[in-house]
Amino acid sequence: MNLTQKILAAHLVSGTPRPGEQVGIRIDQTLTQDATGTMAFLEFEAMGVGRVKTELSVSYVDHNMPQNGPNNANDHEYLRTVAAGAGVWFSRPGNGICHQVHLERFGIPGKTLLGSDSHTPTGGGIGMVAIGAGGLDVALAMAGKPFTMTYPKVIGVRLSGRLKPWVAAKDVILHVLSILTTKGNVGCIVEYCGDGVKSLTVPERATITNMGAELGVTCSLFPSDERTKAFMTAQGRGRGWQPCAADPGAEYDRVIEIDLAALEPLVAESPSPDNVRKVTDVAGTPVQQVVIGSCTNSSFRDLSIVAAMLKGRSVNPAVSLGISPGSRQVLQMITESGALATFLAAGARILEAACGPCIGQCFSPAENTVTVRTYNRNFKDRTGTKNDHVFLVSPEVAAATALSGVIADPRSLGIPYPDATEPDRYLIDDSMIVPPVPPGAPAPEIKRATTIGEPPRNTPLPDEINGAVLIKAGDKITTDHIMPAGVFLKHRSNIPEYAKVVFNVFNEPGRPTFAERALAARDAGRHGIIVGGESYGQGSSREHAAICPMYLGVKLVIAKSFERIHAANLVNFGILPLSFAVPADYDELQDGAEIVIKDLRARLASGSAIVAALPTGRTLTLVHALTPRDIEIVLAGGVLNMV
Repeated sequence: MNLTQKILAAHLVSGTPRPGEQVGIRIDQTLTQDATGTMAFLEFEAMGVGRVKTELSVSYVDHNMPQNGPNNANDHEYLRTVAAGAGVWFSRPGNGICHQVHLERFGIPGKTLLGSDSHTPTGGGIGMVAIGAGGLDVALAMAGKPFTMTYPKVIGVRLSGRLKPWVAAKDVILHVLSILTTKGNVGCIVEYCGDGVKSLTVPERATITNMGAELGVTCSLFPSDERTKAFMTAQGRGRGWQPCAADPGAEYDRVIEIDLAALEPLVAESPSPDNVRKVTDVAGTPVQQVVIGSCTNSSFRDLSIVAAMLKGRSVNPAVSLGISPGSRQVLQMITESGALATFLAAGARILEAACGPCIGQCFSPAENTVTVRTYNRNFKDRTGTKNDHVFLVSPEVAAATALSGVIADPRSLGIPYPDATEPDRYLIDDSMIVPPVPPGAPAPEIKRATTIGEPPRNTPLPDEINGAVLIKAGDKITTDHIMPAGVFLKHRSNIPEYAKVVFNVFNEPGRPTFAERALAARDAGRHGIIVGGESYGQGSSREHAAICPMYLGVKLVIAKSFERIHAANLVNFGILPLSFAVPADYDELQDGAEIVIKDLRARLASGSAIVAALPTGRTLTLVHALTPRDIEIVLAGGVLNMV
């Protein structure tokens, strides 16, 4: 068996472990973050379970950190007080990014982790099957329910050799993205194997599994070996280590061979993480901003390399350099090592240990300029600046660029590669992680401010859809396109307010917004319909990309194909995801097109073809990949109605 099969077999609750079959697995750990966690805990409360049933659940605050107004602080108070009585550990604001902190303090090889953030697969760097999901799925897992998933195909990435100086783990995952791209990998897990694995540290492995989310796979993972043991021992958690690896001769559904020694520095240019090029192809491009950090590249190792490159040098006057440590532990350690003083002396700006620029919360670039980032996504407008131009790079390339003022190959600097040895002991201070109250002990009163609403409920799926296409979107529509982050993120707990900016990136001056068109259709008794192209729903796990359209009356999304998490979120909230039986039929539908589907409930229940009638007399055949359980949920109008 390969490692994926071993871990899933140990956690299998229901179903047949065969690729394409639906299975239920037991979840050992969960994580939430404040942007998705407030709704997840409201959903958990609605289930009436009381305390979580997992081995460990952690609530992190790392996304909505700016407190210009009460909204974010209100959410944080709710999360702090609800966690105490629910048996959930609470990582306070300022303690760091959920994925970095969880890797440092909680991850255990061989366990399963479900998180309400699409980059939860970071935990695969320590040997976990760590899966991103919508908040409702995480709430169900906290309530002790199995996580339902498609049993995966396993893609083996066999590594050999070792990275040359100035070539980084980021270049490994960018190379994988250049092969697999961001679409067509739904229902797969990537498993790294081969002799080259042992040359990579846990922080390097975590960079690779973190950005594996951009592949669209369920998750990615590495074996747990002596390097894993050394990392956990240095974190004071050596007793939790256990070896986990594929059996000798284990088979994979596909094998990709990568010689680490053959790689070179790479970049991914807007608007997609799979738009990968060599650094040498874009070297010399003027840059206004460089940002180093995020859950992808903000470890002590990453920042130590950057500090060594900046020591005794100054950031180019044309560049604004921002550095955000991934956790309080990292911030404390770069302070003690002197790296923080080096950053300040070089002219860098130090940002909070939080997500920040990655989701457009701060440090947005100027208009018509280039920003170079060690982050994981470069979707259109994600930085908070319209028509942004983003290059995703390694910390080494980012530092070289900050010094040069143009995109630069670090090999061209003529300096020795820094020593990147891991510490024998990390600085351990868990004073900002608050344990829950013991069972039976009095819990604090849950604080619910006026900005926090209840999770909205859907109505059961009607037997006849009579509606109009509210928007026709193209390929690779991300959840950032559907629900913007940045300045709008503070409304995540207030669905009526947040729903006003659905598809805000496509709203045009002088034309009613998507929300206004949807509400007008809903008030007229019409069902809202969205049409998308390939890989609809890429990116973040934000279930608001389903909740808010549902609130606006959307009942149906028709697309050429869907990404896993978003398709599950649509089902969870009672929106029916259908695909074109003939992909060319996508061209038949335009904004405003009227669609009628009759006998829908009966056709779904019986497995009959779903036929959509157009005013022209033309009919389109629509298909789905729903399981009997999915159909039951959609017919009921969502999971909350069933529960």
